[in-house]
Amino acid sequence: MADPAPVLSRRALRRAAARLDAATPEGRDRAVDALRAFAILGVVLGHWLVTALVADGPDLHAASPLQDMPWLAPVSWTFQTLAVFFLVGGHVATRGYASARARGDSYGRWLTARLSRLFRPVVAVLGLWAVTAVLLLLTGAEFVTVHTLVKLALSPMWFLLVFAALTAATPLLTRLHPLWPLVVVLHVDLLRFGFGAPSWLGWVNLAAGWLVPYTLGAAWTRGELDRRHAGRILLVGGAAATAALVAWAGYPASMVGVPGAPVSNLNPPTLAAVTFGLAQCGLALLLRERLRRAMRRPAAWAAVALVNLSAMTIFLWHQTALMATTALGLPAGRLPGLHTRPDGLDWVAARLAWLPVFALVLAGCWATFRTCERGTGRRRSTVVRTHRPQSRRPRTPGVRHV
Repeated sequence: MADPAPVLSRRALRRAAARLDAATPEGRDRAVDALRAFAILGVVLGHWLVTALVADGPDLHAASPLQDMPWLAPVSWTFQTLAVFFLVGGHVATRGYASARARGDSYGRWLTARLSRLFRPVVAVLGLWAVTAVLLLLTGAEFVTVHTLVKLALSPMWFLLVFAALTAATPLLTRLHPLWPLVVVLHVDLLRFGFGAPSWLGWVNLAAGWLVPYTLGAAWTRGELDRRHAGRILLVGGAAATAALVAWAGYPASMVGVPGAPVSNLNPPTLAAVTFGLAQCGLALLLRERLRRAMRRPAAWAAVALVNLSAMTIFLWHQTALMATTALGLPAGRLPGLHTRPDGLDWVAARLAWLPVFALVLAGCWATFRTCERGTGRRRSTVVRTHRPQSRRPRTPGVRHV
């Protein structure tokens, strides 16, 4: 006879998913949330797959399997999904700003609401790692090890700063054509790699490079990307341009930074990274209708909604989950895929086996720190909504968003 507990558990999950589905505002474009969730999870899995902390005696130093196995570069093509996040961010921000203006909200009020959830969970990460770094140094840890850990933990912050700056500039970007920042990236790379301009000039691309997908999101809001040929042009043109840049212009094949490599496509963004992002954005646009159909399934939508409700918590704590697992495993010795050098397929197989452990530790971080993102007070969200039960006192009809 089958154990009734798993059956009841599945039924409870299905009922919860059905309630979440029913609580979602009718006009919400669920494909947007699905793209955001895939972009966040792509970055998380990408970091977990290409970031290694190698134990060298008492010290830990960062390494990447892409150093010894450059043929794994296609992994970075799958999991470097930041362009999709900026595409969705530009679309949501410009649409939200237009709605705020229609309601009569001020720019300051709109921006505060946009940025508060973005930066609220940052305080907890900074606080924990400040205390951790001090304790490690006081207990005799090498400065190189502490620097490596803190750098990895706080490395996602650059993304938040760029995203916040673009969000603040949204009123100025609602009509900016994506070709303008693309031309800036092209000329910066031409000066750097073709005419020997100083390398610091490349940091101009930190803004210009991510402006390209962000302003594509604004074009999406304006309805300029609704036709399928727009997505096809971006996908085919971006892929062809990226292939040509890698094959004939000397750009790295990896779309993430590789320690020791003379050029990184991501730090700062290069023209190859931007054209690759255009291809990703084209694919995302082509998948919108399929995602909308898929998100009609309550179970699929529940998973996507939960990721969106805790997107920043997941993003900010995923590297901490990796490092916590690494540190807790040190007393057991140099564990394959966790403390060993990433120089062979055996490391890849072992690292894949560690992914569920990273996910469990990240779930613990999420359970501990998710209130930092959602806040302790009553906050409105448009992802899902729940109806308040009516009390005996008359109340204004409405819903509470969570």
